[in-house]
Amino acid sequence: MIPAPTLAEAHARPVEALEASLARIEALNGRLNAVLDLAPGARAEAEAAGARRKAGASLSALDGVPVLVKANIAVRGLPWHAGIGAYRDRIAGEDAAVVARLRAGGAVILGTLNMEEGALGAVTDNAHFGRCFNPWGEGLTPGGSSGGSGAAAAAGFAPVTLGTDTMGSVRIPAAYCGLCGHKPSRGAVPVEGVIPLSYSLDHVGPIARRAADLAPAFAVLSGLPVRAVDRPLAGKRVGRWRFETEMDVRSDVMRAFEAALMLLREQGAQIVDIRFKRYAFGQSRREGLIISEWEGYAEHAAVMAENPQGFSDSFTKMLQWGAKQGEARYREALGVLDASGLDAADAFTRVDFIAAPTALEPAFRFGEPIPASQADLTAFADFAGIPSTSVPMGLSRERLPLGLQIMAPAGGDFAGIVAAAAFEAARGDFAQAEL
Repeated sequence: MIPAPTLAEAHARPVEALEASLARIEALNGRLNAVLDLAPGARAEAEAAGARRKAGASLSALDGVPVLVKANIAVRGLPWHAGIGAYRDRIAGEDAAVVARLRAGGAVILGTLNMEEGALGAVTDNAHFGRCFNPWGEGLTPGGSSGGSGAAAAAGFAPVTLGTDTMGSVRIPAAYCGLCGHKPSRGAVPVEGVIPLSYSLDHVGPIARRAADLAPAFAVLSGLPVRAVDRPLAGKRVGRWRFETEMDVRSDVMRAFEAALMLLREQGAQIVDIRFKRYAFGQSRREGLIISEWEGYAEHAAVMAENPQGFSDSFTKMLQWGAKQGEARYREALGVLDASGLDAADAFTRVDFIAAPTALEPAFRFGEPIPASQADLTAFADFAGIPSTSVPMGLSRERLPLGLQIMAPAGGDFAGIVAAAAFEAARGDFAQAEL
């Protein structure tokens, strides 16, 4: 098997990196079902990037780097459907804003990725485009809704993939697949050209094998320059979210989390216990679902009425349930955004970062019950509008990856990413999926 290209290797040798990515997709995608459509112009883009590299005129650190994009994000000339059968034949007439920024930075847009239908779900078992599998083991979910983005990055199909995160849908696949993922600050990365689930909560973010690779990806996506941070953890106060007093937590997850906190201490961080007054775990998560399902129904109701067979029964029922709650209940649910924002603002008067596991479990097999608390720790950052970076922190008792998320104040995306990269460097090499 041809080795998976790193971001640096792809930047240095774009055509060779593209060939390696395509070879790995050809060899492995039949088993994983992560990639749905390939872009016919990728080779020309790689050749142009190679010419710029030789001329010393690279456009960004992503110039020549293959990038795969979740199927709810428009890529000019490719199907743009968000995993919904009713939109299967719709072709994007222009790029989403994030794809346009990637192209302006010289990235090679390689194709589109499988996802949970409508970006609403936890496992990426798509009724229209098929089930997507986690490279870490037979029959394992890669998480959702950006499961294709996680599986593709873990399989080495591209150094960077794009997902969307409404209540954890970039970070949970990153955690389940042994990767790093970043959910940006609200408004930091444009969402124009993304088929929405929730215009109140949706964010676009990158997934990569290394936390250090998230910084150049976020820089291109946001249009902000990379900010160097010297000794990013030394002297910093890290809030240890005391979630375990209100939730059932596996002992192996807690051991991995405690070990991660110890490593943060060794890098000079001071650990401070924090709790939130307003965020109510399951109840707050359910408020987020009402927001997502109400707004998702508003987005798809007209097409759903014209072409009901283009939507699965489960997706239809979830959206209809949200709509049945009524506008007053929806407006009440929106209060979770303000409440979480106040909790975050209070916390960041005392700490520089907030740390918690990304999820309270590793990847599980299709057919097993979906943990009710799967998004309880990730949804907070979406509601509060703050950035959150997931980085592998260890292995579960099943020898599957577990994620640590580091949250930063709004606008502190680079600080959070660099802190995650510092943790990653101190942790040392992390196992990758065996393919």
